[in-house]
Amino acid sequence: MRRRQFLHWGGAALLAPRLLPRPGIAPPAILADGLLVPMDDVQSDHLKAYGLAFRVLERGVKAEWLLNYRGGSFLLPADQATSRDAALSGVTAEPVSQGTVIDLKARIQQENMDAVPLEKAPRVAVYAPPNASPWDDAVTMVLNYAGIRFDKIWDAEVMAGGLAKFDWLHLHHEDFTGQYSKFYLNYAGAPWLADMVQRNQQMARQLGFPNVPAEKRAVAEQIRAFVDRGGFLFAMCTATETLDLALASAGTDIAASYADGTPMDPQASRKMEWSRSLAFQNAQLELSPNIPAFSDIDGHQVNSLDRRQQLGAFTLFNFSAKIDPVPTMLVQCHRDVIPDFYGLTTSFTRHTLKPSATILADETGAPWTKYVHGELGQGTWTFYGGHDPEDPQHQIGDPPTDLSLHPHSPGYRLILNNVLFPAAKKRELKT
Repeated sequence: MRRRQFLHWGGAALLAPRLLPRPGIAPPAILADGLLVPMDDVQSDHLKAYGLAFRVLERGVKAEWLLNYRGGSFLLPADQATSRDAALSGVTAEPVSQGTVIDLKARIQQENMDAVPLEKAPRVAVYAPPNASPWDDAVTMVLNYAGIRFDKIWDAEVMAGGLAKFDWLHLHHEDFTGQYSKFYLNYAGAPWLADMVQRNQQMARQLGFPNVPAEKRAVAEQIRAFVDRGGFLFAMCTATETLDLALASAGTDIAASYADGTPMDPQASRKMEWSRSLAFQNAQLELSPNIPAFSDIDGHQVNSLDRRQQLGAFTLFNFSAKIDPVPTMLVQCHRDVIPDFYGLTTSFTRHTLKPSATILADETGAPWTKYVHGELGQGTWTFYGGHDPEDPQHQIGDPPTDLSLHPHSPGYRLILNNVLFPAAKKRELKT
């Protein structure tokens, strides 16, 4: 979403006619009787509050996102369905009068805040194989917890053009290089790994590709095209790094050398076409099949014990709500500093990040970033390092995170910012 395009219909243009209604003309219903859903420490369940706002939009009713006001609060209609939903969900919602909203809008106009209209619930898809554990993906877990509907989609549907049905796509710990995350180094013989290999090889044959790396690269290209024509992409963990590595290998023979532990071409890093990637450039590939890392994109190198960095905390950047509404939406939170958490790709080194990328959060003084955003064509992408914000170490086989124990998770809030942000875009996804 282009900044200039957004401000054309949002921001000040929205507030001007609604701030002070002219005498004799009734204000919009949302101003007469509204529900303010605070997102500061008063809120009883931050995560379910996003679901409440999402379901309002699903019913065809409009809402507003009050950027930088009380942690990024929502202004919803005070109809019976919304009030009942808030009560059943355990979400704190405060009835507000027209006069209160008018005063609030006046304050928003004067300070680093904005009122962004939310118009339509995005069509949400999660990229995952049919046998994926529902608890092993932080986004799937929080969508279920918040009560936000989504569909799963995998390679056959992607290659058949199935992404055209969706506005928002999530990728998590998939390895788009076709190396199975090098799990064979530590989990050789594990039934789940054998099933992963068999399922991916079968899919590659079904789609007519010579091997899994070639098939995954083709899927990555379909995802890139989805963004280019107006889609919203959100990725975490391994999917961030490996998607770009797969895209940058287009037009070379690098994909063929990714196959199941086969040593890479020593000149592989030089042959990468970084004009195809979304976020990264000039990365050095990990050529050894015996080191469980992909490249130097990840600053923490979580599986390389001799290079593993300790976890710290990352800080969200403060943006101008009226000038930079998109990054402002993506960092709405009741906490500015958030404890870090590991993933196979935990962070993004600054020297591999493209200059066009917007850094949303980083660790002060560290050579890596945590949360980045950018545009491609008519769409946007957002990469968030790490696997599970409330499971910092994240070991395979750990029990699923119980989000009812973490209803105020600031790390999970960043995920849900991304789910809701497409609702602020008027333009339909081009197919």
